Amino acid sequence: MSNKLRIEKLQELIKQETGKMLLNDIKDPRIGFVTVTDVEMTGDLREAKIFVSIMGGDEQVKNSLEGLQSALGFIRREIGKRIRLRFTPEISFALDTSLDYGDHIQKLLLQVEGDLGNADNAQAGGNENSSRE
Repeated sequence: MSNKLRIEKLQELIKQETGKMLLNDIKDPRIGFVTVTDVEMTGDLREAKIFVSIMGGDEQVKNSLEGLQSALGFIRREIGKRIRLRFTPEISFALDTSLDYGDHIQKLLLQVEGDLGNADNAQAGGNENSSRE
């Protein structure tokens, strides 16, 4: 049980430190508005997958991912310095599309709500006409 707790703490530390690095230390112009959303580590703490959300169009997302890949060595070295682990994990970046998916679901719900509202108004209008007769 304590091993899971340690992994969770390390994941959160890596998430925080990577976010700070993206905000303050990495000056690559290709990296746009990038947010670290999650980190998943293997049980042996040798690999870490950092999930990022990138705002912008397809081209900007592609450029940001390329910029992150080129900064991978710097990020890994800095994580090793800042967290002080026996072995610094191998890092990879993955695009987190959950925010886009959530936005899509929100739009669908609003569309359904609008359709239901129009149907209710049409039904109410039909009932009013029949009650007037």
